[in-house]
Amino acid sequence: MARKDRTGNRKTREQRAVRRIPEMGYYLVVTDTEATERCFFTGLHNNLPEDTKKKLVIKVVETKTQNMIQKCLKMTAYEAQYRIPWIVFDRDQVPNFDQIIKDAEKAGINVGWSNPCFEIWMFAYFGNMPVIQESWICCSRFSELYKVKTGQDYSKADSDMYKRLCENGDEDKALQIAAQKYEQCLREGKIVPSHMCPATTVHELVGEIRRKVKG
Repeated sequence: MARKDRTGNRKTREQRAVRRIPEMGYYLVVTDTEATERCFFTGLHNNLPEDTKKKLVIKVVETKTQNMIQKCLKMTAYEAQYRIPWIVFDRDQVPNFDQIIKDAEKAGINVGWSNPCFEIWMFAYFGNMPVIQESWICCSRFSELYKVKTGQDYSKADSDMYKRLCENGDEDKALQIAAQKYEQCLREGKIVPSHMCPATTVHELVGEIRRKVKG
């Protein structure tokens, strides 16, 4: 049964949902992988100050690459608490990588893309984003560096991934490096995401969240 407001009128589902929106934002992150992005963003949320966790929510949802935009739109349309929609995915072997980005942006969805893969963004925590074209090589080289820096084997399903990156790397530096690499691509005339390598826009999402936390 729908609850009533102070005037005695029944509240709509959306009116009830609006009251539950965290004051610092409800981030919906739709991705096409089952482990890496979920572990990273869940770890980011878990490492927020205790008084901030209820004020800023990060919800990660997985689906197939071709369904990310549709999934994002569906959740923002029918559940009003999902106010800040993002899709996060890699170039990897995605044939319509650029088109997905265009379609998402046209639909009002933010895009955190990485070229060649998400690991290129995490490389930045350790001070560099090397020029690597192939995602499997990027993952392999990142695994080696991760082992050296953290003393732990790299696992895409490691729930402590984000914590280890911050403890053994530098997130502020990572944000700076990623922004510089992106701007470098633009200066070189590379404006199509699939041609921008190494590059990522994941730092825009992470940076936005960090700025809110710092107030």
